[in-house]
Amino acid sequence: MAKPYFIYILANSRNIVIYTGVTNDLVRRVYEHKNDFVEGFTRKYRVHKLVYYEVCENALSAIQREKQIKSWSRKKKNALIAAMNPGWEELYGKL
Repeated sequence: MAKPYFIYILANSRNIVIYTGVTNDLVRRVYEHKNDFVEGFTRKYRVHKLVYYEVCENALSAIQREKQIKSWSRKKKNALIAAMNPGWEELYGKL
């Protein structure tokens, strides 16, 4: 079996700004975002809270799903997050 990949969504503390990404190591990647090891958007806007993730079987399906989610409206992304995590709670500690 191939190593799984993850699509994840991070939010800032007020859930105003969100970021969608893909990785093969969710714990490591979110840790990097939380500790500002990653230059760019997530550091600039303090987007550190894991509010959504899903597992994909391989890199190709994960990248396709990430692109799909990124193309959605904010309303649709909010509904996706709320379906898994109604209170937009931090999920990192539950991984």
